[in-house]
Amino acid sequence: MRALYLDCFAGISGNMFLGAMLQAGVPLAYVEKELKKLSMAEEFELVVQDTQRKGIQSLYVDVKLQAKEEHHHAEQHHTHRSMHTIREIIEKSSLNMAVKQQALAIFEEIAKAEGKVHGKPMAEVTFHEVGAVDSIVDIVGAAICLDYLEIERIFVSTLTVGSGFVNCAHGLLPVPAPAVAELLTGWQTLRGTEEKELVTPTGAGIVRALGVYSESLPRGFVTECIGYGAGSHELSIPNVLRVYLGEYNGVEESGLSIIEANIDDMNPQIYGYLYEKLLAAGALDVWTTPIFMKKNRPAQKLSVLVNEAKKSTCIGIIFAESTSIGLRIMPVEERLEAARHIAKVETKYGVVNCKVSAWNGKLCSVSPEYEDCRKLAAEKQVPLKMVQQEALQVLNERLGV
Repeated sequence: MRALYLDCFAGISGNMFLGAMLQAGVPLAYVEKELKKLSMAEEFELVVQDTQRKGIQSLYVDVKLQAKEEHHHAEQHHTHRSMHTIREIIEKSSLNMAVKQQALAIFEEIAKAEGKVHGKPMAEVTFHEVGAVDSIVDIVGAAICLDYLEIERIFVSTLTVGSGFVNCAHGLLPVPAPAVAELLTGWQTLRGTEEKELVTPTGAGIVRALGVYSESLPRGFVTECIGYGAGSHELSIPNVLRVYLGEYNGVEESGLSIIEANIDDMNPQIYGYLYEKLLAAGALDVWTTPIFMKKNRPAQKLSVLVNEAKKSTCIGIIFAESTSIGLRIMPVEERLEAARHIAKVETKYGVVNCKVSAWNGKLCSVSPEYEDCRKLAAEKQVPLKMVQQEALQVLNERLGV
């Protein structure tokens, strides 16, 4: 499979990622052509310069605004945009579905982090730095590059985040800024020796949404070329992001297991409660299958899909809440998932969240969220199927299906 390894010894930002991808072989003309599919394309111009950082030849990407003489990562006087607005800009563009999915996945991770930091639901987050034109270009541009190179896996090193303080829209904040710290929860990080912000929200969003940690080049990774994207700072180390492009031939364990138990002596009322407990504890899926056991006794096979981090907790819940006294645990070799994001649609009955999924860049499923439709059907006293049909119609019109 086509893969990248991001060597983040000097951090990562959106424009560093773009620069590295361009140097690794993505044509600038192609990226510019695709970016013109955005409704706000007239607001910016992409400027790419050859430069050197401590003797390393690299590319610096700058987004120049057409309306104002503002530059990438300068003082923030940019237009603020909400998550709703950004979603509309991306969804209503003629970019292909894979690009839309990846760009929205990055924005949604950043929105969740910003929402948690500022005590707001994700839908109510209004972006400042990240909602600016240059950051929309960085994120959508990153997705365009990944789609062009047909990248299936992104490995990321330990991230050097820097130290000191950074001036943001909310004032002077410690490095890493709170949203960046939230995005990098669970990730391997180092402060390093530089008193600068080396990982930006955009860079952290790319890592969080698309990356898999790898301390070094993973076994089975065959490098074809290396690209360097330049950052904005002059540091004692080269301020570049090094990106390895190549073919990954290794075998990855999914890190998932299925826990199974055959149960023939439990009150059926308990299953619903057990499902809720397991899902709240982090199980990825829970289901039961009717079976027959010895003496033709009807029973249920309980199956729980979990990752390694949640396995022990879920085992404890099954033993505590069910009548099972023995479990089977089977490793899952591989799990394939379609890319997906949630699109909000305005219907005549109210707002409905819809799940939009794509496989290999092609739309494969559009599904209104049942709970949203059920709630609106009850409130408006209309059949549930009418709410579902209305939501699908509105979304299909938006997607041009």
